[in-house]
Amino acid sequence: MARRYDPGRRDRIIDAAIRVTGDHGITGLSHRSVAAEADVPLGSTTYHFATLDELLVAALRKVTDEPRTGVDGWARALGEPGSGLAGRLTALLGRLVSGDRSRVRLEYELYLAALRRDALRPVAAEWLDACVEVVRPHVAGDAATARALVALIDGLLIQLLLTGRAFEPDEVREAFARIIGGRDATGPGDPGQAGG
Repeated sequence: MARRYDPGRRDRIIDAAIRVTGDHGITGLSHRSVAAEADVPLGSTTYHFATLDELLVAALRKVTDEPRTGVDGWARALGEPGSGLAGRLTALLGRLVSGDRSRVRLEYELYLAALRRDALRPVAAEWLDACVEVVRPHVAGDAATARALVALIDGLLIQLLLTGRAFEPDEVREAFARIIGGRDATGPGDPGQAGG
């Protein structure tokens, strides 16, 4: 019997891995569980992804590229006019945790798996560096301030995901404003933006 041509199988396997991780965590991920979720033969998962780390790398890349959480989404949110940088960062964080937090929880589960899985570290580092580069033009090119803001976003997201607390925009805006200091402006290159 000839093999059926299935060009979307690799993407379906990645999507299945994301669903399995979302439902059962990293510990529930195996070639067998992903094959069952994707409704493909077990050999298909090992053909496309020889190791679970390869599959996790593909899943992390896909999740961090999604419009809601991806770097392009951050760039669009920070490019919106008005409200100053602290306000735009607060709005971005608010969107990330509004409604169902399961997708952001999944992203952080994959992201934090890099603490124990060396193969994931370069992807997590790329994500962090890309976020810093998105924020950097809004703080007059100051990389240290951009890194501090990204770290604050990560920390706040992890706290909100762990505790289930309500998002407090005024408190969050004030925290961002403390890091930004005199650099808060309505956007990169806007009149009145402080030099760095």
